[in-house]
Amino acid sequence: MRIVVTGASGVLGTQVVHRARELGHHVVPASRRWGVDLSTGEGLAAVLAGADAVVHTACNPRRARLVDVDGTVQLLAAIATMASPPHLVYASLVGCSTSTAPYARTKRAVETLIEDSGLSATIVRSTRFHPSAAFLARATARAHRDVSPAPARPVDPAWVAAELVEYVLGGRPDGCMHAPDLAGPEMLTTDQLADAVLAHDGRPHRFLRLPGLGGPARAFATVADLPGPGALLGGASFRDWLGQQPLPIRR
Repeated sequence: MRIVVTGASGVLGTQVVHRARELGHHVVPASRRWGVDLSTGEGLAAVLAGADAVVHTACNPRRARLVDVDGTVQLLAAIATMASPPHLVYASLVGCSTSTAPYARTKRAVETLIEDSGLSATIVRSTRFHPSAAFLARATARAHRDVSPAPARPVDPAWVAAELVEYVLGGRPDGCMHAPDLAGPEMLTTDQLADAVLAHDGRPHRFLRLPGLGGPARAFATVADLPGPGALLGGASFRDWLGQQPLPIRR
């Protein structure tokens, strides 16, 4: 099977490429590193030629309009012109239907574009990835601020990637379908995430009981990081994943 992966150099995209190749499929990476610019459509026609499926993982919270929205518009337009359009599998975000966070709203806008396209597509939402949860925990710790403990189920991107590939191999739906949410096996509060990261890094817990007003603290609170009913839980737990990561460089 010929599988195109957008955002192939990102956290999730690299895992999708690895898993699909591991199963013996012909994978075509699609990102700027390989001469494909989703925001302009440059290089899209060439990589899509003969594709059986497209796993759309390209995203950029800092350039969401250009990469996520405009990039998806370009991708859908290119697929629509194909004589035999491939199955599109889109990696979305849990909570994007209800969250008021700007990036969550962007992800929902992309879902709407796909739903309205009339193409064969599967939308798969997942919770925050382990690397993102660890980054936010460290950022909050550096700011010496505590956040109101909120539950979260961060997830291993390698497991999410494997599930996305399974949806590719499982056949194409008639129109657009939403798959069950994907989330990690362990539910932790945001302060437990921070405690785990500080313990891994060998740093003391020095939070002050101050309002969580900074950007990292808001990031913890503004996206609902719990899956909906019927979610699939799997992959390495946050603590197990963290234990496999190298220690940060001391400065």
